Formats: sequence, structure tokens, C-alpha cells
Amino acid sequence: MSAKTYEVRTYGCQMNVHDSERLSGLLEDAGYVPAPKDADGADVVVFNTCAVRENADNRLYGNLGQLAPKKAARPGMQIAVGGCLAQKDRDTIVKKAPWVDVVFGTHNIGKLPVLLERARVQEEAQVEIAESLEAFPSTLPTRRESAYAAWVSISVGCNNTCTFCIVPALRGKEKDRRPGDILAEIEALVGEGVSEITLLGQNVNAYGSDIGDREAFSKLLRACGKIEGLERVRFTSPHPRDFTDDVIAAMAETPNVMPQLHMPLQSGSDTVLKAMRRSYRQERFLGIIEKVRAAMPDAAISTDIIVGFPGETEEDFEQTLHTVRESRFAQAFTFQYSKRPGTPAATMEGQIPKEVVQARYERLVALQEEISWEENKKQVGRTLEVMVAEGEGRKDDATRRLSGRAPDNRLVHFTRPEEPVRPGDMVTVEITYAAPHHLLAEGQVQAVRRTRAGDAWEKRNAAPAAQPAGVMLGLPTIGAPAPAPAPAAGCGCD
Repeated sequence: MSAKTYEVRTYGCQMNVHDSERLSGLLEDAGYVPAPKDADGADVVVFNTCAVRENADNRLYGNLGQLAPKKAARPGMQIAVGGCLAQKDRDTIVKKAPWVDVVFGTHNIGKLPVLLERARVQEEAQVEIAESLEAFPSTLPTRRESAYAAWVSISVGCNNTCTFCIVPALRGKEKDRRPGDILAEIEALVGEGVSEITLLGQNVNAYGSDIGDREAFSKLLRACGKIEGLERVRFTSPHPRDFTDDVIAAMAETPNVMPQLHMPLQSGSDTVLKAMRRSYRQERFLGIIEKVRAAMPDAAISTDIIVGFPGETEEDFEQTLHTVRESRFAQAFTFQYSKRPGTPAATMEGQIPKEVVQARYERLVALQEEISWEENKKQVGRTLEVMVAEGEGRKDDATRRLSGRAPDNRLVHFTRPEEPVRPGDMVTVEITYAAPHHLLAEGQVQAVRRTRAGDAWEKRNAAPAAQPAGVMLGLPTIGAPAPAPAPAAGCGCD
């Protein structure tokens, strides 16, 4: 009898992507195998959902509706729904889609295999939503999407109360891992061949508040610098309120912490920031950017911005444009405000007409495109060591190029070298051309450095194996190319 197959469909932020790695690990630990990409469906389909966008539920029920006839025609097939939307809607999911077998929340993802088996035996839907974290996700089995880059969760939950964000209500208060546990996980990953890690938290630089050490995050970055074989360290997403000078110093003084920072702005208007319940103002934000640039002149800084928040005036929007001009972001993930059901902002007065939001959004995007291109042009002529990535360049096959990430996380397409290189290996290239969202190195590769990470990728791919279904992110992402395109801009709540 062949093993049952599974597929995990992921929507949302980097936290969901990491949770999906855990879900895949749990299922494989229970004897399931990934469904081949060319298979006509899987025995178990898991939806790991996001509740950030206004139409998140419509998207879920549309996808569930498409699976209903497949399930009817496939005896024994099971469908599970987890994640933030499951935590929020609970019994509603089974009422709207009675063919769903399991509904589980953000706090009890470890229960998935048990709930699937219980649903099979009892022949009825299992809805189990925990109100608080049952086990830190990192204690669960994991099937990581990459052999050379990995997420490492340092905290879960969030203590902020931003009026546009529902995530704290769904993921709970911040809970920090012990530093020793984090470093042990990183060392184990490096032992397996991983050379790049991304420290992950809903509010990553608030790390330490739960364990009573306000400098715990900077200490963690410095400790990562002492791990032999760990070449690149990144983190996402920090909050300006908690971004302190000791973190900037740790970034600048720790060689394997990359010169890259994703710092969510959300708005440049003090009035709007107050309405958003963001605990910083424009001057504070620009002060952080100035300090980061002073310590790391070549740092690439990206951000999240929401356009059209309730009550935003033209003057408020101009303040956002001013902040963007002053900050010189390498990249910005821009969002048109949409009501998140269950958030204070959804019922605020002064909701902005759609056409006004659209016009402001287009102006912001045009400005940021111009800045991104200007900043990328400064890279032309530089010699960079690029980590070869898997699946970053959609046109790589047609152009005979490969792709990878520079230390500052810019995407680089480069000429395929004569000698074979593998994802995780390093190449030294000279940048010859810049576009707003990528760099080109059209000359010959200057050097190839084969790495343990490349060895790990080669070992994983030596024997043909079924690959899991791809991650479908609900929002744009930046950062390390795996375990999914990462780190994500997130849910816009940081």
C-alpha cells in the first residue's frame, strides 16, 4: 500500500510560511509524503490561511469550493484549514464548507495529524482552536523548503495594538524562546549545511521583553557571529519603537549579519501614525535610518507603507512622500488600505474613497520606483559575492543566466559560469547594469566558491523525490530566496 500524499497551500506572511514547514514536517513524521507536482491532487490538502486582507475569506472559500467535487470523486481525501483565518472564523468554516475535515488554529498546529486521524475514524469534522500556545513551533518536526537557507523563529505573538492589524488577536501576546534553544537550533542547521538563517518574529527586535532583557536581541546577533560556518544572518521584521542603538552596533560589528534592514514605516504622517497607534513619529523613524546609514553606509533598507488609512489627508500623504524621499529605500512594499474585519480601523470615520487611495498609491509607487532605480544604479561597477539561489530568476533558462542574492539582499542575475555551480554556492561578480528591482552582472564570473551549503543542496537533490506544492504568498516578499522568497514584507503589521 502506497503512502498517503499531502499538499500544503500557504497564504500570508513569513510566519505562515514557517508554520507550513512545520505542518509538512508533522505530516511526514506521521507517514505522509509530498504529492508530486504533476499529480492530480493529494490525499490531504492543508490550507494555511491569512486573515490580514479584507477578501481573505472569499479567497479561501473559493478554493475550498473548487476542491469539493475532487473530494467527492476521491474516497478518503481530507481537507484541513489552519492559520489566522481559522483562528478567527472557527466554526464558520465548517458551516460554509461542510466538506472540510479539520479546522485548527495558530496555537495548536502540532495537533494536525491527530485531528486528521480522528476525523477519519469518527467520520465528522474536527474543529479544535487553542486559545494560547500549546508548544513553541520550533519544537515540532520540520520539512524545510531549502537546504541552504532557513527560518529560525525567536518569538511568536505580538504585544502591539496597531489599529489596522488583527494579528496580535490571532497569534497572542509575545512569547520569546530561550537564547540557548535558538542558538542550538542554528548550530544544528549549520551542521546540516545551512549557511544563511533569517531570525523570525512578529516584532523581532522586541525579543527579550518576555525574558526581561532589553538587549537580548543585540546579544543574539553577536552570538550568531560566533557560529562557525554560518555565513549570513538576516532578521525580519523589526519595529521602529524597539530599534535601539545596541542593535545597530551589533549589526555593524558582526561580520555575518548582513547590511540589510526591513523597517516598516506604514505612514510618514505623525497624525496618521497616532491614529494607527504606532508608537513612533516621523522624526524618530528618520533618526533610525540616519544612524543605520552612519554605521553601515552600504546598507539596503526596505519598508512597508499603507496608503489611504482612514482620515489620511493630502497633507498627511505628502508627509509620507517626504519620508520616502529622505529615507531612500532600496525597496518599498506599498499597500492600499483595506478594512481588516475585527480591527479598530475598520470602523473609523474618514474612510478614504477608492479612487483617491488609488491615485495616491500610484504616486507613491512612481516615486519609489525612481528611488529604487537610482539606488540600484549606485551598485554598477561594484564587485559582490552572490549566494546562488534556486528559482529566483523566472527568465534564467531563456537568458542562460543564474540568479542569487547579494549581501544586502539585492537580487542579482549573472552569466552562467563555465564550471557548474549549485544553489548555496558563492560567486563573485561585477555589476554591469541596474534595473529598479534587480541587478545584472553580464561579464564572466570572477570566482566560484563551492560551499557546504551547495553540498547540502546537491545531496538533497541527488535522488529524485516528490516536491511539495509551492508556497502561494498573499503579499509581496523580499529577502533570502528560500525557504520561500523571503524574508517577507510580512502582514504589514510590524
